Amino acid sequence: MSFQAYLDAIETKTGLTPRQLVEIARSKGFDDPKVKAGTILEWLKDDYTLGRGHGMALVHVIKNGPQISSKHVGTGTAHSDPSDTLWLDGKATNPNG
Repeated sequence: MSFQAYLDAIETKTGLTPRQLVEIARSKGFDDPKVKAGTILEWLKDDYTLGRGHGMALVHVIKNGPQISSKHVGTGTAHSDPSDTLWLDGKATNPNG
């Protein structure tokens, strides 16, 4: 599953776009470098019933923004993404999807 596919699945499950979830996380202070991934994962599990894989995709975006490594971009593998910048504003409006 590509990084973007994880984010799209999160949107389907929660009804919130990745950007909305990032904004909620920031309002809770989860973007602070001192906050551990486990704390964020616990919040995502408790409030949105997200598992570890989906949660870690969102942790990356909360901590690092939408930029991802280009090593999987356009590789044609199961983890291939079309861009090194993730779309956070909803799968229905994604120009790459």
